[in-house]
Amino acid sequence: MEQSGKYPWGDDRRFNSYAAYFRRLLGGRVQKVTVNAGFTCPNRDGTVGSGGCTFCDNAAFTPSYCMTGAGVAWQIKEGIDFHRNRYRRAEKYLAYFQSFSNTYAPLGRLREIYSEALSLPGIAGIIVGTRPDCVDEAKLDFFAELARDKYVAIEYGVESCYDITLKAINRGHDFECARRAIESTARRGIHTGAHFILGLPGETDRMLLDQTAAINSLPLTTVKFHQLQIFKGTEMCRLYEAEPGLFCFKPLDEYIRFFAQILRRLRPDLVIERFAGEAPPRYHAGPNFGLIRNDRLLALLERHLDDNDYYQGQLY
Repeated sequence: MEQSGKYPWGDDRRFNSYAAYFRRLLGGRVQKVTVNAGFTCPNRDGTVGSGGCTFCDNAAFTPSYCMTGAGVAWQIKEGIDFHRNRYRRAEKYLAYFQSFSNTYAPLGRLREIYSEALSLPGIAGIIVGTRPDCVDEAKLDFFAELARDKYVAIEYGVESCYDITLKAINRGHDFECARRAIESTARRGIHTGAHFILGLPGETDRMLLDQTAAINSLPLTTVKFHQLQIFKGTEMCRLYEAEPGLFCFKPLDEYIRFFAQILRRLRPDLVIERFAGEAPPRYHAGPNFGLIRNDRLLALLERHLDDNDYYQGQLY
């Protein structure tokens, strides 16, 4: 698999990392600036369902400078100032529209919001988090227009490839819906990402390893994994309190070992954005990894890969 001491993605790291992807694409270190543009979700307002997905609490992942009442430009300025102090090496910034479903609005409003974001100093592109049932041909054509001059990525919450799981977590769409949206997006030359949760109730290790075949079949640019986290006040929390036996939480070292086996099965060209998530302890209601930052998690994974001579795509 190696050529001249390097893996196919062009460096000596044992997986196709998000940081290296942006160095290749944009020529330097890139930092996301999270933006809350005030969108909602069809799974909350009654269009698809109510109450949202059983695991969802957007506040757990939203930085303090993201306030719904503040404008896009103000949030981006505050975010850049925040990250300049914390990540001084960042050379370019991407506006990351993360909260809820960021294509769930008329096309005119999307034009206004995303054109404004891309016009701001220091913004090299946008990342738009949304649901696969919240895009259509006209919206995707608009994002394809923007992608001619700037970096544009659409990141879909897929969560699972199994319809039985999607129904159980009140997702409101099936996996085929996700496949159609991803294929339509990628066909237009837009960078396309997907998010998956590892450890949802009812899914076994075997199911999660087998799921890699479905992920590999999608025309994705990037993929993001999170371990299941139980947040206070969610329907998932109520289920956990009522039936804890439905859940199987892996300790950190076991999770690292298990994710390495997923990584070995993933296509080499897939960019791995992240493999675990963190949220402030005040939100947690179930077992979690404790106060450990993503850079430490990454170091643990890389050590395990080195120790066992594992790398992405090894079993693909």
